[in-house]
Amino acid sequence: MISILGRRTAGAGSCDRLSRRSFLTVGGFALGGLGLSSVLRANETDRSHKAIINIYLPGGPSHIDMFDPKPDAPREVRGEFNPIATNVPGIQICELFPRIAQMMDKFVIVRSLSDSDGAHDAYQCMTGRKKSDRQPPGGWPAGGAWVSHLQGAVTEAVPPHIGLMYQTGNRTWGEPGTGGFLGVSHSPFNVLGREARSSSESMVLQGITLERLQDRVALRQSVDGLKKELDTGRTMESLDVSMQQAMGILTSSQLADALDLSKEDPAILARYGESNEQFQRDGAPQMVENFCVARRLVEAGARFVSMNYSRWDWHGGDGMNFPKSREEFPKLDQAVAALVTDLHERGLDKDVSIVMWGEFGRTPRINSNNSRDHWPAANECLMAGGGMRTGQVIGATNRDGERPSDRPVRFQEVFATLYRNAGIDIGSVRIFDQSGTPRYLVDGDVEPMREVI
Repeated sequence: MISILGRRTAGAGSCDRLSRRSFLTVGGFALGGLGLSSVLRANETDRSHKAIINIYLPGGPSHIDMFDPKPDAPREVRGEFNPIATNVPGIQICELFPRIAQMMDKFVIVRSLSDSDGAHDAYQCMTGRKKSDRQPPGGWPAGGAWVSHLQGAVTEAVPPHIGLMYQTGNRTWGEPGTGGFLGVSHSPFNVLGREARSSSESMVLQGITLERLQDRVALRQSVDGLKKELDTGRTMESLDVSMQQAMGILTSSQLADALDLSKEDPAILARYGESNEQFQRDGAPQMVENFCVARRLVEAGARFVSMNYSRWDWHGGDGMNFPKSREEFPKLDQAVAALVTDLHERGLDKDVSIVMWGEFGRTPRINSNNSRDHWPAANECLMAGGGMRTGQVIGATNRDGERPSDRPVRFQEVFATLYRNAGIDIGSVRIFDQSGTPRYLVDGDVEPMREVI
């Protein structure tokens, strides 16, 4: 079940009445960026659009055990897995990713992410910035907020910035970022909560089902009553446009259809593998079908979709690094390969960019629990699509995978590349924050990765 900004509730506050907090949430978020200016831009936007899918692996997956194998290192570093050849000569990855290996020509591996903040949260993967850095008034926008602000909506029925981010037990693993100083109207429209399975039939907006939303008369009566309660000065004037857009989205079938996997070809959906609805401890569930949902959302009009998948923090006393890798890696391999295959089959590989990463890498040396601890000094990401020059590895770490030894890459360089793929000229964008200070998508010395252009 998907809970949109809330859950079903019983009693008078469920179907017939929106609470004050609920209404402010709907109006403030404008459902992911559909403010008036965005809607006006949407009328001028071609239906063929660029998009980004941001896959976050909560907890910090092991770079050495996945895409940066170290077969020549001592056993206490190289671990239990062997590298396998890919369809690109000279590139090897972990043996548990055979599908990706056979289509490595469609991927880019960045093995030298060098500036992981070290915080156990999604922030850097959502914004490209370090949470420890000084924040501007209002905070840094998530990547999708920048895209929403600069490019607007493709269609009124689908927000440009969407989150498929589960609310995780470790709260910071489930945060898709905010609109920051760009405003709440560009915050992500997050369609997931603590329910694992997607179903358009069970989508709710603080207790108001989609069926109930079709009863516009009753809904308007609820809204009108709330407006009388809230209307002090000019408060409601700023909320009216947002509320209109909220109703426009939720009363259209376009978003619901994109989220409804019963409308997907069963043979295509089967490629992604079998989902597991159980939350992985304090992380997200193994919902591989959300990789397909992300593709359906960008096809429907979303410009930026962020998702969290499973839990990748395995270094405790249970010594689960290698057993969990044997469980998780093949499922991830199948889902990612299916997503990229789908994009190519649909002719979307030039328009849709994919990035997959975690907040940091893992210690090269295996600890006493046969696991790997947090290691911000080295990290990696996997990229695909976006018209990039694929079939290559960017950067390298030293023999034991301790730190980048060639071509260090910053998170902001990856975001700069994604923005470029999406058709944004990062050098021409300057936005003033709430204090009047000019701000930019990335720092002044950051450019898109030249290797993939």
